[in-house]
Amino acid sequence: MRKLAFLAAVAACFLFTRVAFAQQGDAMFGFGTVMSPNAAACTYSASTGYLTCPERGGLFTNVSADVIFHRRMGIGFDAAWRASQGEYGGSGGQPYRPILFDFNAMYQPRLSKKAGLDLFAGVGWQSTRFYTGTYTCNFVSCINYSSSNHFLIDIGGGIRYYVWNHVFVRPEARYYYINNNTGDFTSNSVLRVGASIGYTIGPE
Repeated sequence: MRKLAFLAAVAACFLFTRVAFAQQGDAMFGFGTVMSPNAAACTYSASTGYLTCPERGGLFTNVSADVIFHRRMGIGFDAAWRASQGEYGGSGGQPYRPILFDFNAMYQPRLSKKAGLDLFAGVGWQSTRFYTGTYTCNFVSCINYSSSNHFLIDIGGGIRYYVWNHVFVRPEARYYYINNNTGDFTSNSVLRVGASIGYTIGPE
């Protein structure tokens, strides 16, 4: 999780170095969950001998940042991860944690003085950590998981509402198409829903 926090901090620093050339910048922190449109339960394949489960449920935490230029267009970064390890296949199953990263083109049309839309689409990757219980070490660090990484595209939106000065809340939904995700889960499609609280630097 320290690597995730470092990556998010680097992305936020990069984005906010552009604020001087932008109309505004935003930083957000939120919570949500994920859903999968495929099987409601795990399935077992006799031909492969593998159990495959849907990617759904659990509390996800996310951090986001963006910079918006003229004509309400901009760029953004988002990282979301399962707050606690899940159990693949149910109670007693292998511990795992999906982490989703994406870089997006942004469009923020205004609805009123206090409200607006956040529309975004982009690319990224999902890294799913399967925890083994055995540590593997090198000269730099020790880890107790193996990672399954897949390219993704995402599209989504949220409704931004300013509750106090530059502070806003944003209910949101984001759809991911994760390439070859069926190697780990039952579907390539994942929907994340939730809400964030954020702060705008510059005119809201």
